Formats: sequence, structure tokens, C-alpha cells
Amino acid sequence: MGILLLLLQSTPLLVLEHDDTVVRASCTVRVPPGLVIEDRNGDGVLQILGDDIEVTFEAGSVLRGAAAHVPLDELEGIGIRVEGGRGVHLRGPAVEGFRCAVLAREADELKLLDGSFQRNFAQRLLSTPEAEDGADWLWPHRNDAEEWRLQYGAAISVHRSRGVEIARNRVRAQQNGILLDRVQDAVIYDNDASFLSGWGLAMWRSSGNLVSRNAFDFCIRGYSHGVYNRGQDSAGILLFEQCSRNHFLENSATHGGDGVFGFAGREALGEEPPPEEDFDYRERGCNANWFVGNDFSDAAAHGLELTFSFHNRIIENQVSGNAICGLWLGYCQQTLIANNTFANNGDAGYGLERGGVNIDHSRENLIVRNEFLRNACGVHLWQLPGNIAERPWGLANRLDGQGNVLAGNRFTGDRVGFHLRGSIGLAAYLNEFGSVGEERRIEDGAKLNEGIAPMPLIPQARRTAIGEARPVGARAALAGRRQILMTEWGPWDHAGTVLSRLPSDGARASYVLLPPGLEPSVELRSGEVTVRVEADPAGARLVLEAKAPGWTAYELVVRADGFEQTVSGSLLAAEWEAAFFATDFDPREDDAAWHRAASEALATQPLKLRSLRLPFGGGGPADLASLREAAGADGAKALPGAEHFGSIARTRLQLPEGLWRVSTLSDDGIRVRVSTLPEPLIGNWTWHGPTRDVAEFRVNAAAAADPSGIELLVEHFELDGWAVLEFELERVGD
Repeated sequence: MGILLLLLQSTPLLVLEHDDTVVRASCTVRVPPGLVIEDRNGDGVLQILGDDIEVTFEAGSVLRGAAAHVPLDELEGIGIRVEGGRGVHLRGPAVEGFRCAVLAREADELKLLDGSFQRNFAQRLLSTPEAEDGADWLWPHRNDAEEWRLQYGAAISVHRSRGVEIARNRVRAQQNGILLDRVQDAVIYDNDASFLSGWGLAMWRSSGNLVSRNAFDFCIRGYSHGVYNRGQDSAGILLFEQCSRNHFLENSATHGGDGVFGFAGREALGEEPPPEEDFDYRERGCNANWFVGNDFSDAAAHGLELTFSFHNRIIENQVSGNAICGLWLGYCQQTLIANNTFANNGDAGYGLERGGVNIDHSRENLIVRNEFLRNACGVHLWQLPGNIAERPWGLANRLDGQGNVLAGNRFTGDRVGFHLRGSIGLAAYLNEFGSVGEERRIEDGAKLNEGIAPMPLIPQARRTAIGEARPVGARAALAGRRQILMTEWGPWDHAGTVLSRLPSDGARASYVLLPPGLEPSVELRSGEVTVRVEADPAGARLVLEAKAPGWTAYELVVRADGFEQTVSGSLLAAEWEAAFFATDFDPREDDAAWHRAASEALATQPLKLRSLRLPFGGGGPADLASLREAAGADGAKALPGAEHFGSIARTRLQLPEGLWRVSTLSDDGIRVRVSTLPEPLIGNWTWHGPTRDVAEFRVNAAAAADPSGIELLVEHFELDGWAVLEFELERVGD
């Protein structure tokens, strides 16, 4: 403290009151309380230009670019810009209300220490507790023109710099934390960029850096517990386009879309024009990185995803509770995976992509001395025909699937110990199995060699951890993906009060008030609904139900211990008559056969459903508990399986006069018919992946007054692969 006071006394005081304030000498910055300074021309409110400049923010000074009521997705501008100077030291900046809080370009030996960044830019999320919206997916594949910063914002964005030090910064309530673009030989330590809707740390063409003892937890979007787990390319740590020789030591990156998401890059694979004519694609990737002593747990997708890369070292990490798998290392070669713990991974995997370690086209990868506990599958290696071999990367690198080793590992309680498929080769020896459902599964010509060989050596990391923080295990009380609770701006930070909507079945809406222990009061301002408050140790629950069949809008105010929030929405109380049936024909080519099968099923085995939200996933009607329950013990036996089935559902509703919007999510074909229209409102009768279709129709006075109501008919078919059917209806205008 004495050193800091001396520094404040020995440097000039700059009272920051205007945009385009230029600093060319060391100073202490004071911002008048409550002042908002917009960056009107996008070049930074405070501009630090020159070498060896030290700028320290006075305690309590906050640089604000917008008032607190401005939505995060409307924020623009740059708070602080460092351009072209060597040896700039920026201490204690507190920055809010910008698209980018700090931007540094060509700033070698920059030090950015002890900053506080919150409420900077974030996209409003369109995914709901019931359904994912594809518009929320991030696109990290291009950044040579600073696309990440411009599109998605950041607390700290550093470009084309060497020897940077970024330490002890805190980032909250925004989309991205720290972006590094072509940054070399930096040290990033003791930062906490958590509870963000994008990336905690994102690196582009950045190599030779030390990332130590940071917290990048709860960097996530695209998640609704028990409903969908997509992640949408959010991650605690992002590595894109040939980020190599980095050390990631003792970081916590839990509860992310992925803990780590790494990709060799479009240039590396040959998906972009080569930078020069003789560009060599051999061993292009995110290579020779060390991941040691980190916690990559509880991700919506993968604990660590790293693809098309070479010579990486993954040692002594905790990799637990990830929805799909612990490690996804497609086309990776010569990876060392040693002394890690993989536990309880794969409970929400997609088909055969599940469990501890999954590697497509695995070659010369060593998996040694790991602990595998209760995973859907401990290790899954495979090699099946694909199109990568035809791309420049595939042509330049061997893809023979040989030289893999699985040795000295212990498998306990896994459903499958290890699974081999296709033209893959594996030497497996000195592994132990206890209470494993199926020790090994060998398919499609895979080769297993169980001859004993010497155990591979496990090298020491070339660098050691630095920093005083100990983030691994620091948030142990929040373990488990159930702790991920999304709002329209990102994950709840488990600190403030939040009222979050839970998945709804259409006729009922539920909210949870957190943290637990609050006693809410509810004022219903409009809507034909009943409201009840249910005490729950996990947080007070508000349950709204429609009083009568049909559609109703509601608005209510919830108050508790100084907290107040107004929420609104609508309920659609419908009783759907639905049927599900197998198809042995292509509905796109034989519509008459599809209608005959649908009519017969609806006449002989109709089910009563409250909503059409059917996440079949890799299964079919027979795999959904809600449909088995609706069908009863005998009817459940007639439900079709995962492939080649049809669905038909109809209901009648009294709808008020006005403009209505239908939204569907389907895989595969979908048609929606409204009895007041001569043609289908939605007609995407094609083979497609999960696709959202939206259309509007108008209810006139005569239709609204018709006592028989308006019939809605939904037709759907599934050919193969992933399957989903969701229907939503909302009033959007008078």
C-alpha cells in the first residue's frame, strides 16, 4: 500500500471528463463519480500513446461508456486504447459500458494489472429454457480482421504484441473476457473471467504463452439442464488457428460450453487460401501445448476439445461431469494423456460420442496411468471413412490410425471400458477393470494388441505455475451442471438475486427465485392464470397455470428483500391428440402412404399431450419417457424406434383476434396446417438437420368468434440420425 501511495503522489493527476483524452506521460486517472463518457468516434475515450507510460486508476474511479439502463447488446466504443507503445503499465482500471473495455495493439511488454470489468458488451440470448435458438451459436473461425472484438466485444483485447503480462483482473456480466490475437510470450495469471456468455480467454494465432492459475468458470451459452446441452461454441478457453507451445497450468475452466475448445484452424486445414504458394500443411495445428493440473469439468459439451493437432500433453487434470465427453481429440496425433481423472462423463452424449476420451482418426496417441470412473465409455477410438483425407491437411499428414497405446489405466464402474471401431489399431496392456459393464467392445475390423511393452515415460512440463490464486476447487460448492442457470444475458453468477424461468410445457410456466431462502410476494397485473409459490430448498418456485383452455398473456411483479422484477409471457393450454408410427417408405416421395399411416395411427392409438416439445435426440418415440407414460404400459410397446417414423398431432383452440406466429424446430420434415388457411403455413417437408421455421397468420373477428375454435395440425417425419419436434405459438400483434 505504501508503494501505491507513493506512486499516486509522484505522478500528475488526470481528471478524465472527455472523450479522446490522450495520455503521453505517466499519470493517475480520476473519473468524477457517476460520469458517463461515450466513445463517439470509436477510437477510445482514454488513449495511451507512447513508450514506458504508467497509468493508474484512482481507487473508486470507474470509466463508464453508457448509463446502467442501456442494454448490453447496444453498447459500443472502446474505453481505453493503447496503440504502438512499448512498456505501458495500466493498473487498476475499472471500465463498464463499452463494446471493448481495453484495446491494445502492437503494445510489447504491456502490463495490465488489477482491473475490474463488468457490464460491457454481450449479445442477448434467444435460446429459451425449452428450446435452443441457432442464432446464438458463435463463429470463432475468422479473426485476422479483429472479428472477435468487433462482433462479440471483450474486457481486454490485445493484438500483435509480445511479452505482455495480464494479471489479477476480474471480469463479470458480459460476453468475453480476454482476447489474444497474435500474442507471443505473454504471462496470463490470477485472473477471474467467469460467468460470461462467450469465452473467458480466447487465443488466435498466439503461441509460447503461459496461462496460469486463472478462473474461467461458467463461460457458457446454449444450455438448459435436462433439456439441451449444446454449448454453442462458448468455452472457458478458446484456441483457434495454430496456437502452439502454450502452457495451461492449474486453471479452472468448469461449467463452460467446453472447458477448452481448440481447433487447428481453417488455414491449417486448407479451408482458406494458403498465405503463400508453397505453404506446408504438414503438422499444422494447435501443437505442443501443455495442459497440466487444470479442472475441465461440468461442461455442456466437452471438457477439452482439441482437433487436427500434434504433440499436445494433457497431464494431471480433473475432467468430470462433462455432458458429452471429457476429451474430444478428433484427428489428433502423438498426444500424451496421462495421470488424469475422468469421472462421470457422457450422461448426455450424442450416440457413440460419449464418455472419457473420444478420438476420431486417432494416431500414435498415448493414454497412460489415468483413472476412469463411472463414464458412459472410458476410451473410444475409431477410424471410419471421411472427407478429411481429401483436403490439403489430410493429404499432407498420415491418417493410418495406428500406434495408439492404452496402458496402466484403471477403469471402475464405466459402462464400457474401451471401444474400438473401424481401421484403428491399439496396444492395450496393464489396464485394470473393476465393476465395468463391458470391458471392451471391438467392431468393424479394429485391431487390438495386448502384448506387454514398457510403460511410456511421462515428461515434466517445461514451465511451472505462477500466481497466488488457487482456482482449482475454489468453487467446489457449485459442482455439477445443475448449477448452470441461464438468463437472457448469460449464466447466473451465484452472487446476486435472480428470477429465472424454468422449462415450460406450454400450459404451465415456472420461475425460480435465487438464492435460496427468499420469500417472494407476487402481484399479478394481468392474465387468466393462477399463481402459487412453492417453498423449495433449491429456491422459491413460482408456478403459473392457465385457468381455461386456450391462450392467455400474463404480467406479474415479483418482490423479495429489496429485489423487484416484472416478468411477462404467455400460456398456451392445449390438448394435443397425437400419434406416432413407423414408416418403411420415404415420405418425401409417397405422401399418400404417409397420410394413410398417419390416419390409421391417429384412429387406433392416439395419445393425449399437453405440449409438442419432443427432443428425440438420437432416439425415437419409444425412448421418450413422456410418450411412454402417455401411452401406458400396453401402448408404449407400439411406439416406434429411433429411425424412420412419423408423427401427427392436432388440437383446437379459441384464439383471440390478431396476428399469430408459429415457430417449429424439426429434424426431419415438418408441415403445419391451420384450418383457416388453404395451404400449409409451414411446409419444410425435407430431410434436414435441426431447423427452425417461423411463419405468421392472422385470426380475423369471424374466426375468433367461432365456438369450434381453430384447428392446428402438425405433421412430421424422421428418416435417420438426430430427431426433434417442437411447436410454439405466440401472439405478436393486433
